[in-house]
This record gives sequence, C-alpha cells and structure tokens, in this order.
Amino acid sequence: MLSRRRLVSAFAALGLILAPVAALADDGRWVGGWASSQMVAENEHALPDGAMDDVTLRQVVRLTASGDRIRVRVSNAFGDAPLQITRATVSRPRTRDGAMVDPATATPLTFAGRSGVMVPAGAEFVSDPVDFEAEALSHLAVTFHVADAPPRLTAHPGARATGRMAPGDQTGAAVLTDETTFTRWYLLSGVDVLGPADAGSIVVLGDSITDGYGVHPDTDTRWPDFLAERLQADPRTAHLGVLNHGIGGNRMLRDGLGPNALARFERDVLSQTGVTHLIILEGVNDLGVLTREAPATPEAHEALVADMIGAYAQMTARARERGITVIGATITPYGGSDYYRPDAANEADRQAINAWFRTPGNVDAVIDFDAVMRDPHRPTHLRPEYDSDGLHPSIEGYRAMGEAVDLRLFLAHED
Repeated sequence: MLSRRRLVSAFAALGLILAPVAALADDGRWVGGWASSQMVAENEHALPDGAMDDVTLRQVVRLTASGDRIRVRVSNAFGDAPLQITRATVSRPRTRDGAMVDPATATPLTFAGRSGVMVPAGAEFVSDPVDFEAEALSHLAVTFHVADAPPRLTAHPGARATGRMAPGDQTGAAVLTDETTFTRWYLLSGVDVLGPADAGSIVVLGDSITDGYGVHPDTDTRWPDFLAERLQADPRTAHLGVLNHGIGGNRMLRDGLGPNALARFERDVLSQTGVTHLIILEGVNDLGVLTREAPATPEAHEALVADMIGAYAQMTARARERGITVIGATITPYGGSDYYRPDAANEADRQAINAWFRTPGNVDAVIDFDAVMRDPHRPTHLRPEYDSDGLHPSIEGYRAMGEAVDLRLFLAHED
C-alpha cells in the first residue's frame, strides 16, 4: 500500500490538486475546536460602508479541543455581496487580547491551494488543513487581510473578546499599527481541529445566558467556558470540545437578535464539525417577550408553550437522526427581572417547559439548571449569590452552572 507521502507525490506528478488528497489522508477525526453563531451586524455593531475594505482583521479565540492540524471557517452567511480575503494566517497570541502575536508561530492559511478566497454572498468557506499544534484551552489569533467586504457584514456581536482592525495588509505583523479595537467577531465562524479518533464536539445552543451576558472581555468566564475546563481536566472527557452557539436576546420561535433558534439549527448544530452532543438552553426570551409590553390571554400562553415544545421536539428528532445525543437544560428562574417582570402565568409557562424536559424520553438527558440556580426561599428567583440582574447569572452563577453539569452525561458506557 502506498504511504501518504508517496500517494501525494504520485498525485503531484500527475499535476492534480493536492489539498483534497491531504484532507483524505488525515488520520484522526475533525471536530470543532471553537465556533460562534453568525448574524447580521446591525445597529451599534454595524460598521460604515467600506470600513472593512483593505484592512487587516485580527481576532483571538480560545480553543476547546487539542490536535496537530487545524482549519479555519470564514463566513459570509449574511453578506449581500462577495467577501474577498487575500491573505490569512494563524498564530499564537502573546497577550490574551491579541495586542501582540508571536511571529515565529505565524502560519499561512490557504483556500483550495490559494492564499486568498472569494466567499460568495450567503456562503461559508473552510480553509485547507494546516499543521499547527492546537492545545485545548489555549488561545489562537486568526488574522485576515480583507480586500473587499459586503456592506452587510456577518458577525457575532457578543464576542466578549477583543478584536483588532488596521489599515492595509498587516497579516505578518506582530503588532498592528493604527489599529482600532472592538468586542465582536466578524467574518469568522469556526476553527476545526484534527483530534484523536474518539474526539467529539458538544454544541451548546442558547441565548444570552450561554453567550455570556455580563462577562468582561478576554476573561473566558461564560458557563460553557467553565464546562470546557472541567472536560479537559478529566481524562475521560478530554477528547470533547465545547462549541458556544449562544446569541444574546435569541428566541426559539421568533427572529429578533439573530435568527430564531429553529431557523439556525441546521447551520449552528447539524452542520458543525464532529458533533456528538447537543445541549439546549433556550426559551426564556420567548417566555418573557410574550407579556413584556402587555398581558397575554390564557390562549396565547397555551399556544406559546405548545409551539416551544414542538420546536424542542423537532430539534431533538433531527439531532437524533444524525446520531447526536440531545441534552435538555431547564430554564432558569427570572422572577426578579425588571426587564420582563414575569407574573404567575409566565412562571406556569416556565414550569411547563421544564416539566417537558424532565419527562423521560423527550430528550436523552437533562441538566436541571433550574434546581441549581433557584433561590430555595423564592424559587421563582435566582439565588442571590448567583444573580446579576434577576435574569442573567453573575460570574459565580456561570461558574455554578458549569460545575453543575454531570460529566457522566458525555460518557458512552457509564450510567
């Protein structure tokens, strides 16, 4: 049997493209090492027309999976015109916020064998695999030279990480000159890692509680961050990465801040790399918005709960068809929220949703965040020590959520 080196040489002699051959010859399993949910950059997150033309964009992400090869996903999913990138590199940052990268680690990316790529409107493009030692919980700087970007930019507003933009092509620079900073991710949707054969990815689908509302930039203190740290500390689960697909303000059934969860389910869950498990923690915004401006009729409450349960069941069925284990997470209390001001009917809706998740067979397993986070003296409210604003957890609350997840949920042969 031909070795990988001789096989590649044979194809090279025939003048054939080598990138697909290298991908086919990879040993191990590709999994998502980092990802974020994409949406239109609107309002304060939008940039003036032309602001992303002929600029260097440097963004830092934290990987949750280890391996010796990586590939980067460039997204123009919501763009209304082509996106043109002429050069891209990955490197190790010397500072958490990406103010300086280590030039000795700078590794060029290619796309179908070329240094640049044109990403059509509505599309995503995955770079060729590149040798790069990726270590879980380490940080990676991804640098693009964007020659031309569409007026409507694809982004993830809730990055809670510092990004940098500077004029011209500075992809090879350790420090960008004349830079501006921001706390969003633009045009970057994922980093895949070639891990061991048993590697896998856990997708967390959620809203601002998963996206990390209240987390300070560059601190990595969202609840999925704490979960990732625990997974890596346990040899039984160190082969699993965590992909945070939370969007602040997101809802199950209606568009608002980002597409509704069911609309983004194909892209943010089923199309992610190497997914083995899905955690669903979403729905509090559907419940709260129903009565935020005015009371709703009993029929409206009943219809909302039925529609939400239908969406959860749809997600569960579609994920199971792909061999993905579905873990439902109960919705945490929000009785102290001045934003939603829930009443007894809202609380009854929350209890009905949580009862559905707790019912055996509806999902494959349950994480009872409600039980972890509720105040035992006022169960419609968050525990004071875990409360930020009545709706969102504090940093200690996020830590408690990450620590509450039973890692045995991710073990194939343990009860």
